[in-house]
Amino acid sequence: MMKVIHSYWAYIVLAVLIYTVINAVIGLVKKKEFTHKDFRLGLFTLITTHIQLLIGLGWYFMSPWYKSMKASGIDSSNRLLAVEHPIMMILAIVLITMGWSKHKKKVKSESKFKTFALFYGLALVFILSRIPWSNWF
Repeated sequence: MMKVIHSYWAYIVLAVLIYTVINAVIGLVKKKEFTHKDFRLGLFTLITTHIQLLIGLGWYFMSPWYKSMKASGIDSSNRLLAVEHPIMMILAIVLITMGWSKHKKKVKSESKFKTFALFYGLALVFILSRIPWSNWF
């Protein structure tokens, strides 16, 4: 059940993160004013990614493959799920958290959009690089 929740919640996270990055780039390019909508969108992205992290950590430590991996060790077949995916997702969420924190200190709208575009965009690249696509489809 936890794996299913983690997989479906990932679609929500990706959709929200992609929308937030696109919104930040558009706001930056068109020199829009940073509004409460943009603020809430960044916050919603932060919250959904942190929820995904908690679900993922729960699944990671309760999964049957974790117990077998603990007993037999990590090999090349399970390295993506055991090491690369968790580390990159944690780094991505750290980037999102840093972007959220840094944008609050900015005064100009351009700086706020630039911070979101940079940090949330890098996080999106990290996430897309280590999604276990073969398990998803």
